[in-house]
Amino acid sequence: MSTHHEEEALGKAYDSRLMRRLLQYMKPYRWRVVLALALVAIVTPLELAPPAIFQKAIDNNFVPAMDHKIAESSAWTGIIWLSLIYLAVLAFDFLAQYIQIRIMQRVGQQTMYDMRREIFGHLQRLPMSYFDRNPVGRLVTRVTTDVDALNDLFAAGVVTMINDFFLLVVMAALLFKLDRRLALDTLAILPGILIVTLIFRKYVRDANRRIRTAIARINAFLQEYISWCSSSTASASRWTTFPSVIATICLPGAMPFLPMRSSTPPWNS
Repeated sequence: MSTHHEEEALGKAYDSRLMRRLLQYMKPYRWRVVLALALVAIVTPLELAPPAIFQKAIDNNFVPAMDHKIAESSAWTGIIWLSLIYLAVLAFDFLAQYIQIRIMQRVGQQTMYDMRREIFGHLQRLPMSYFDRNPVGRLVTRVTTDVDALNDLFAAGVVTMINDFFLLVVMAALLFKLDRRLALDTLAILPGILIVTLIFRKYVRDANRRIRTAIARINAFLQEYISWCSSSTASASRWTTFPSVIATICLPGAMPFLPMRSSTPPWNS
């Protein structure tokens, strides 16, 4: 049986050596990852195109039409063309993101399958003494729940972080190009967001670790309790009925009041 200290030993917040080991599982699918990352060059301009289209619509059509510098019909024609371009941008953006997400979800599922197969093969090679010291329910949690948590990293985490990083960098560059003062005012809240994120990350990480530990203990408890129920049921010949066995497990105080079978066979009574 594992000790409490062994259950709580969850490592550092970020371990570069462990991260390198995890990224090794993506090596067989590196070209798919490269394709998904290459789509960032398509997704980022498409994400930034709608504000530029709105600017064109306001500066080149609405405002000149209100100032009577161009004909109203000409302004509406320009608005219709810009609307069609906007719809095309949305469609291509959806298609590019769909392909990107589909690729990474596929990579995430295959990576998770490889990792579970390797962990299961490792468990098959462990000596029986290891299973005497560790509850089976906790080992099942390690193979299923903990590996499933890594799916978010492989399927969405890496590409999403790179998408957001490039999007923020390009947006910041465009803001500084348009108006430096406006860009500085916009980015002034970043230090506050960074501080709040660091504080929130610490509490969320601790909460997630407590959840993982609790799930492992619950599964270990259920596995041992169900196994004990099965062994108790198999050796419960002295009880009259199966509900008596269940009542004994769930209500230990009811044991003296349950009917007992005679210890001597009926043909000897």
